[in-house]
Amino acid sequence: MSPDATPGSDRSFLFVLGSSRADGNSEILAREAAAHLPAGTPQRWVDLNDLDLPDFQDGRHETTAHRMGGVEADLLEATREATDVVIVSPLYWYTFSAQTKRYLDYWSGWLNLPDSDFKQRMAGGTLWGVTAMSHEHHVVADGLTTALRNSAAYLRMRFGGVLLGTASRPGRVRADEQALIRAKTFFEQDAPPALFAYEQAAEALA
Repeated sequence: MSPDATPGSDRSFLFVLGSSRADGNSEILAREAAAHLPAGTPQRWVDLNDLDLPDFQDGRHETTAHRMGGVEADLLEATREATDVVIVSPLYWYTFSAQTKRYLDYWSGWLNLPDSDFKQRMAGGTLWGVTAMSHEHHVVADGLTTALRNSAAYLRMRFGGVLLGTASRPGRVRADEQALIRAKTFFEQDAPPALFAYEQAAEALA
């Protein structure tokens, strides 16, 4: 993982690429959105396919301590240091790619490390999503959006929403003019504190 960053901003973005294909439509859309960030905003891009990261093992009830490898440690540090984490995943079976889900599963492990401050470090940060899909009706991505929102709510993060685009063949997201227009201001929009659905309902009744 090598940072692609320039100084001069109090925000720092981590883009986590979870496609099984290099330079996929989701990444193209994410890079279009990133191009419109204020000059000097630090950006770090991590392609999960480039990491020798084993499948996540739930060790919460194991008697031996988890031994964190260097790749995992670097990924943990990159995640904790970013003010804004952007999950870039195509829509596979109406949810995340396998690579993306494995990365998010590691969050569970980081929460349960001895003396972990992962939840405290993530709180107040912002979670975003960028995804391309072959379906023209973006409502089919509601499952992915809900999963991200609930993850942000659990960690008391803000949630900026998901930038959606329609594409199937390589590079076709460039033909989705509406997605490219939305990309220009995607990271400028308000990112309110994430709430679970039951919290939203209670807030509406208050």
